[in-house]
Amino acid sequence: MFLRAKTRFKDGKEHRYWSIVENRRTGAKRVVQRQVLYLGEINDNQKAAWCKTIEVLQGDRSQARQMAIFPEDRVAPALGCEVVQIKLDDLRLHRPRQWGGCWLACVLWDQLKLDDFWSPRLPPSRKGTRWLNVFKTLAVYRLIDPGSEWRLHRQWYEQSAMADLLGEDFGLVQIDKLYRCLDRLLVHKQAFFSHLRQRWQALFDVRFDVLLYDLTSTYFESDPPQEGKRRHGYSRDKRPDCVQVVIALVVTPEGFPLAYEVMPGNTSDRTTLADFLNKIEQQYGKSQRIWVMDRGIPTEETLTEMRQADPPIHYLVGTPRGRLSKLEKEFLRLPWEEARESVEVKLLDQDDELYILARSTGRVHKERAMRRRRLKRLWKRLHQLQGQTLSRDQLLLKLGAAKKDAARAYRLVDIRLPDKDQPVTPKTFTFALRKDKLREARRREGHYLLRSNLSAENPAELWQYYIQLTEIEQAFKELKSDLSIRPVYHQLDHRIEAHIFVAFVAYCLQVTLKQRLRALAPGLTARAALEKFSAIQMVDVHLPTTDGRHLILKRYTQPEKDHEILLQQIRLHLPEQPPPEITSITASGS
Repeated sequence: MFLRAKTRFKDGKEHRYWSIVENRRTGAKRVVQRQVLYLGEINDNQKAAWCKTIEVLQGDRSQARQMAIFPEDRVAPALGCEVVQIKLDDLRLHRPRQWGGCWLACVLWDQLKLDDFWSPRLPPSRKGTRWLNVFKTLAVYRLIDPGSEWRLHRQWYEQSAMADLLGEDFGLVQIDKLYRCLDRLLVHKQAFFSHLRQRWQALFDVRFDVLLYDLTSTYFESDPPQEGKRRHGYSRDKRPDCVQVVIALVVTPEGFPLAYEVMPGNTSDRTTLADFLNKIEQQYGKSQRIWVMDRGIPTEETLTEMRQADPPIHYLVGTPRGRLSKLEKEFLRLPWEEARESVEVKLLDQDDELYILARSTGRVHKERAMRRRRLKRLWKRLHQLQGQTLSRDQLLLKLGAAKKDAARAYRLVDIRLPDKDQPVTPKTFTFALRKDKLREARRREGHYLLRSNLSAENPAELWQYYIQLTEIEQAFKELKSDLSIRPVYHQLDHRIEAHIFVAFVAYCLQVTLKQRLRALAPGLTARAALEKFSAIQMVDVHLPTTDGRHLILKRYTQPEKDHEILLQQIRLHLPEQPPPEITSITASGS
């Protein structure tokens, strides 16, 4: 095995993507290459770590234990290993099911010590239902292969090894038990947030002096209700036809979630911050925290209250580019200061606030490449429309589609449309480049304008805090794509919030895995690792013995090379195979 790199030029920058590859010899004596593991973009130190792992795996491989199996019509010789005589014609394999992903999810559950937290809060029922295992199944299902509770009950549980890992049977996932388990969760939400904070600090030494705050929405496939939190509002999922709820989330700059709230779907972003600040202070106490937010969340009144609080609540907020036009003359008089490599800043004190104008060279190249690509595509489309025979209404429709595709590049072109009574010709439909707007766009590419009441902070750190807002955007992306939090099919408010809570717990498991991979196996995503381990299956091997009984071996399949690499790198060991079971012919005939 070895590392192989592929180079791609994207958004004005060269990217190198790495993979672990092995050579395999085919039957025709040809050597072909097979990708064992895709790593993505990694730096030199990470490359060295992967090379060391490959060297260890190839240089020292332990020998597996062997067991000799002989058919019933032969005399078994004396061997140094275990000997079993079976009826070969009756050997059967039963119930192949997914094991590796479930096992890895349970390992993550144990690392967060969720059994310690939930065991006293979800005690078994008088009839023996272990609600802790029901909840663990719901969370693992949401992490590995998310879907509805009905699908979990009818299909997924039987196709997974959760029953083997938990020591349960199919009765655990009766549909009524799944819903009744959801009803038991929300009362412990705030205590769970406190437990999470302790575990993040113990596992990863996380600090909580900087917090990221943002909102998103998720929609429903149901009719609009008469009451409750499901409401029509601004849809970030481009589904204004559906009712929705708004989710406010707080994470650390490393991406560790701390708390969330579910609000009605018509809640305005600007009305949420003050209440959330109070809840965080009530739960974790007052502290010198720095709140990092995107533009549009805080109002001027809220920022004033944060400055006048005792002690002041520190903030760092993105600022609309329109404010840059108002402050441009003041910034022009100030010199650029190097904050870090390829990043320059200008600082402007005004009205008890610090305005930070940051310019990133990498961001300049990226935004410029994106603008050129969109403008070139728009220009080509306008030439195509100019040569087509269209009515004025048809032209307006096609221009609307072109405007959506071009985004901000559309305002760089001055388009003259024909009057209502004029035909569409190259003379009546013309366009030209707005050079003044182009110069303005070039001047502002790669620039951020931030405002804060932290005048004593290092400007490089302030800029670094703000670009970490991508972590909360990534959290929303993973909740919606990897964990399929949308659409929601529940009708009752407490079930809706319980559904979101289960997704939040599953996201905590995913973040734990992501952080482990970031430190031990950089370049690999949590989703890719889960998919790799999900290829490890468990089967029931039924071996009829010569004495009239059945030897049943529950065995997970042996890990492939990519699994061995991952296990070596993230320092995990697969458990021992489950012990065999001896049953009578009658009992095993089902």
